[in-house]
Amino acid sequence: MDEYSRFVDWDKMDVSAQSQDTKELTCTDFHELKQLARQGYWAKNHSLRAKVYHKLISNIPCRTVTPDANVYRDIVVKIVGKRSSSSLPLPEFVDNSLVPTYCLNAEGVGAVRKIILCIANQFPDISFCPALPSVIALLLHYSKDEAECFEQVCRILACNDPSKRLIDQTFLAFESSCMTFGDLVNKYCQAAHKLMVAVSEDVLEVYSDWQRWLFGELPMAYVARVFDVFLVEGYKVLYRVALALLKFFHKVRAGQPMESDSVQQDIRAFVRDIAKSVTPERLLEKAFAIRLFSRKEIQLLQMANEKALQQKGITVKQKR
Repeated sequence: MDEYSRFVDWDKMDVSAQSQDTKELTCTDFHELKQLARQGYWAKNHSLRAKVYHKLISNIPCRTVTPDANVYRDIVVKIVGKRSSSSLPLPEFVDNSLVPTYCLNAEGVGAVRKIILCIANQFPDISFCPALPSVIALLLHYSKDEAECFEQVCRILACNDPSKRLIDQTFLAFESSCMTFGDLVNKYCQAAHKLMVAVSEDVLEVYSDWQRWLFGELPMAYVARVFDVFLVEGYKVLYRVALALLKFFHKVRAGQPMESDSVQQDIRAFVRDIAKSVTPERLLEKAFAIRLFSRKEIQLLQMANEKALQQKGITVKQKR
């Protein structure tokens, strides 16, 4: 296929959706990029998407000392040693999250664990980051080798632009984003919110799954389309897509009996099998059709929720 296919199991990928002509992406205008990302311009070509990701990620403003590919080559042997990568224990901060395989081959699946351990070594301040395995597994598709993937993930983690929120790395940030998601559901998806309140004992627990729907349950073709837009537009895209997932779940399931004894499990199953009811295009259309909410509103909600949690003294995950 191309230089970016070392970790991909092509038998599991939908190659029919790939166009072979290698386009280049020359535009740098933000509004034009935004349109192209939303339309899935680079979704149809594996190596074009890889090049676009590299370009977008290399433009992320980062801390001066951000680990790069050379650091990975230096540390990986010391950290992983002779252990088989499939048996490598994951750091606590990924919170037992699913390590999605996303159509990776066996080498790719092992590489995800190696990269996570090397990131844990280089970022001692990360205390809670359940989305990390998914982000690494996705970016491996578009990397020539493990070291390059490691460097890209490090840049996302080391972003130091205060107006750009990328991936939650502390329990406080994660928990406040779950509360913010709940606030947005209450305001923009009232019908779905009423259903959640009616069928769950703890509605916040249902909403605290919102990142797992995106980074864990969503199939590869969908999460990659979400990531295309996320790299251009930032964190608010994740909220929009999660709200759209909840709206579709409510529409498809309204009036039907629950499939399991927990709405949390039902939503996870719905998101895993989303291809049966909604295309990636339709999901993004729905996400961007939600009117009225702005980055400013999200920032204010997030800050208020973080403050409320700090006042309650909740800054780290409690052991159950």
